[in-house]
Amino acid sequence: MSMTIQNVRHPDGSCADLFLEDGRIQQVGPAGSLAAGTESSIDGDGYLLLPPLCDCHAHLDKTTLGLDWIKNEVKPGLVNLIANEREHRIAWGLDPYRQAVRHIRSSLGYGVLAMRSHIDVDTQHGLSLLEGALAAREEYKDLFHLQLVAFPQSGLVSRPGTYELMDQALAMGADLVGGVDPSALDRDSKGCLDAIFALAQKHGKPVDIHLHEPAELGAYDMEEIIQRTEALGMQGKVAISHAFCLGAPIPGLVPPLLEKLARADITIITCGQPQLATFPHIQELAAAGVKTACGNDNIQDLWSHFGTPDMLQRASLIAMKNLCRNDSELDLVLDLCTRSGAQLLGLESWEPLPGGPADFLLVKGSCPAQCVAQPPVERMVFRRGCLIAKDCRLLDC
Repeated sequence: MSMTIQNVRHPDGSCADLFLEDGRIQQVGPAGSLAAGTESSIDGDGYLLLPPLCDCHAHLDKTTLGLDWIKNEVKPGLVNLIANEREHRIAWGLDPYRQAVRHIRSSLGYGVLAMRSHIDVDTQHGLSLLEGALAAREEYKDLFHLQLVAFPQSGLVSRPGTYELMDQALAMGADLVGGVDPSALDRDSKGCLDAIFALAQKHGKPVDIHLHEPAELGAYDMEEIIQRTEALGMQGKVAISHAFCLGAPIPGLVPPLLEKLARADITIITCGQPQLATFPHIQELAAAGVKTACGNDNIQDLWSHFGTPDMLQRASLIAMKNLCRNDSELDLVLDLCTRSGAQLLGLESWEPLPGGPADFLLVKGSCPAQCVAQPPVERMVFRRGCLIAKDCRLLDC
């Protein structure tokens, strides 16, 4: 199938026509230069041409999208949140396959074409949540790139039997080894991290660890992660999600950590949660050469009623959280949600360039910075040369 898209705007302000065929961008020419004599033609209406969006930290198995309102009376604290979800998710209708599909479809509508999602593995639910996510991934594999993290949210070494389930999860198709708060949750930093990296070595898979731990405690576990990454030659294969300790206002704590993270080629994944007082500052990460990506984290689930799968809205939240005011800082945030996210997920061809895949986003906006500061509803999403979503709604395809 061939298609011409006329009058799209590049980030530098120039306008162009695109010729798409066989799922690729075959030609890019000045606006008005490509005739509309193809099988179909679309007026780009001056919309801005952007790479697809990436959500590098999601929880497909948790969302309540499409369900009736669930009254949330959970007490504060990480352990309470985890236990509340573990005990009630099935009774409240969180079918893992159906909810994953709803989240994927909604994400596609907003222009999110790639995602890394953590899927709970625990002794109460076994591998059923992963099985649902794997089925959803298979169903949408032609539209959506999905990495799945086997995530021992209730604890790894502190809950006997979880390590064996994680081993099975990685064998059956999970792409990464997850972990969470080795000291604060598992109460055994060495045992937990040794188990995580042992699984990674056994299965030859990367690692992505939730690190909520604050200040010196978080810094200690971060140092332990860095040490194992370098000792095992896993540079470029480890990510730390949240990393709240990198925002601790303690003189001398953060700069050495940033230097070591850059040296070990560890990626920090931030989500810009508005309620948190400390968080990694994207400007500091960029200045230190630390790779960074972004994700939505929990949206409309048993942890939080807030949020949508829209990574432009999340980019706006992250920009506000980091006090991004000038256009270059806003451009940086968009990059974290597009190109840098794609790099983390191993997607090399993520730029809408001649010869590349016809996967891109057309957004009503004058420049990338405006799309972050004022996320528009008006957008068109193209996947393999086909229009699959318009104005944040997935089309029949």
